[in-house]
Formats: sequence, structure tokens, C-alpha cells
Amino acid sequence: FYEDALDILFPEAYYKAVEENDLKPVGRPELDVQEMEAGKDLAFSCEVFVFPDVKLGQYKGVSAVKEEVKVTADDVKERLNQMAEREARLVSVDRKVKKGDTAVIDFEGFDNGVAFEGGKGENHELEIGSGSFVPGFEDQIIGMKAGEEKDIDITFPENYTKDLAGKQVVFHVKVNEVKEKQTPALDDEFAKKVGFDSYDELVEQLKTEITNTKAEQLPRLKESRCVTELSHRIKDEIPEAYLDFTRENILRDFFNSLQEQGTTFDQFLSSRGITSEQFREDLEQQSREEAEECLALDALFKHLGMEITEEDIEKEFSVTSNPEATRKAWEDAGRMSIIREAIKRQRATKWLVDNAVVTIDDDVDEKAED
Repeated sequence: FYEDALDILFPEAYYKAVEENDLKPVGRPELDVQEMEAGKDLAFSCEVFVFPDVKLGQYKGVSAVKEEVKVTADDVKERLNQMAEREARLVSVDRKVKKGDTAVIDFEGFDNGVAFEGGKGENHELEIGSGSFVPGFEDQIIGMKAGEEKDIDITFPENYTKDLAGKQVVFHVKVNEVKEKQTPALDDEFAKKVGFDSYDELVEQLKTEITNTKAEQLPRLKESRCVTELSHRIKDEIPEAYLDFTRENILRDFFNSLQEQGTTFDQFLSSRGITSEQFREDLEQQSREEAEECLALDALFKHLGMEITEEDIEKEFSVTSNPEATRKAWEDAGRMSIIREAIKRQRATKWLVDNAVVTIDDDVDEKAED
């Protein structure tokens, strides 16, 4: 009961103390309960890493290359291929299964000769290379033909379900049909199918859409380049605790996104054509870049003597359906520091972009033309 009471009381008391002392915690606090017994007040202390301060080098006049909106042949080709992919259809073929095909299969899994729960399926359409089945399963379907049957040896990953994690099992598989994806030719007929009079008209429409999209992206691209250049001027090393904090946030958002999409980590790796090692390398790079950029903007905000006003906060909540209720919910949860951090970085970024030195890079223009 005491532990339950602590779970209820701790968050509100902790976040209140954070707000009152204007702290910027990094990661989870280390809790030390000093007194917790009947008839007495709960007393505890917390130790927590806070956002580090870093020193900037020259922050004035970061450069921002002046960009022009250019639509290349590759831009149009990519959009056309995306449209063709949406119009693709699966067609039955009389040949061996290869990567990219869809195999219609019956399968049943056996653990030491005994069928296990959830390991059976009939007429299941499996895209080979999608990573939707346990690792190693799809690769062993390659080369089979319709009507062929065989046993497949599989070792489940250690992080699989409790009953099957790490186990060696056998799947009996029968291929009922082999289908390949066929995309339509990019011609006048295709253009008419998607609502245009001709292929040329479709291409012109895509050029217009791509131009508008790129034009909308230019301000964000300018912001990104300015912030990146500022982050490269940090003079201090980024503490490991803050890098860990940043990495955990990125991973949490990443896996939440996968869950919302109904996608597994293996499917994500397969769709990107990368290994788990490459994912970790990319994660480390992304974590360091994001940590540097956040700390650089915080340092600039502080150096310029900027302050967050009540008007700034009201503006953040004004875009919600019920500003007053939303703000109260954030305040009650003790999470207003998150809002202030967002405002701080928005203000610092705006100052940085407004005071950037705009240059014209001939090499960039030439590459765009190519």
C-alpha cells in the first residue's frame, strides 16, 4: 500500500518541485525515500541530471544558401513510379518463387513434432522480402513452385514470445500459388486511368505539385541549415547523460510510431534495406545531432537575454480546441517545462534565421541543374 501511495503522490510532487526551482531534468530521477510511515508526511529527495549549459563560438551571421525551386527529371520519375506502384496488381505466374513475389502458402509449425498454437495458416499471402514472418522463413520459400511442399528449419529470436523464444522449430510449408507484382506502363493509357487526358498533361501537373511542395519546404530547409551550422560551433563536449536522454526519446517515439502503423522492427529494417547494426549507427548519429542542436539553441536563447512571455505560452495553446482546459491539464501534470523548451527553441531559431547571411552557392545550383 505504501508503494502504491508513493506511485500516486510522487509525480505531482516531483514535477511541482521541478517547476518551482526552474529545473530542466534529463532522464529519470533517482529517488531516495527518507520517511514513509503511518501518521507522518511522506519525505523523499531526488537526484537528477539537468540540461547542461554549453558555450557557443561565433553565432552571428550563420550562412544560409539561397535556394531556388528546381524540379528535376528524377523528381518527376519518382512520383510517377509511386503512382504506378499504387496501380500495380498481383498476377499468377508459373515459375519459382523469387524475392518480391507473393507466395500463397499453407504452413504449420512443429516444436519437437508437436504443432504449437498460432503456428498454422492456410492460403496465406506472404510477400517474400517483406520481413513479416520470423527471420529466415521467407528466404527458404525462394525457389519453390506452386504445388511444392517442404519442411523449413527455423530458430525463433530470443526476443520472441515467451513460449517460443530461442526455440528451434520446423514449419511444414506448401506453396499453392506464386504471384508477381505487375505495374502498368507509364503512357497515355495510364494517364487516362488516373484522370488526365494524356501522359504529357500528367507530367506537367506533377511538375506543378512538386514545385509547390519544394517551395513550401524552403523555409524549413533554411531553418535546418542555420541550426545545424550553429550546432557545429559548440565549444563543449556533449555529456553522455544528455546523449542517453536524447537517444531514449528518439527510440520511444520511433517504436510508438511503428506500433501505430502495425509494423514490426524487422519489417522496418527490410523496407529500408538496412541491418540492425546500421540502424544503431544512424541512431547514434541522429542522437548526437539532435542533442547538439537543442543545446545550441538553448545557449543562444540564454545569451541573447530572451524571455518567455505569457503571450508566448497563450499562443502555443491557442491552436488547441480548448486552450484553457488543455493548459490546465499540462499544468496539473507538471509538464509546462516542455512547452517552454519548445517556445525557447522556436524563438532562438527565428532570431538565427532572421540574422543569417544569405549566400549564393553556384555549385549547388549546378548540381540541381544536373
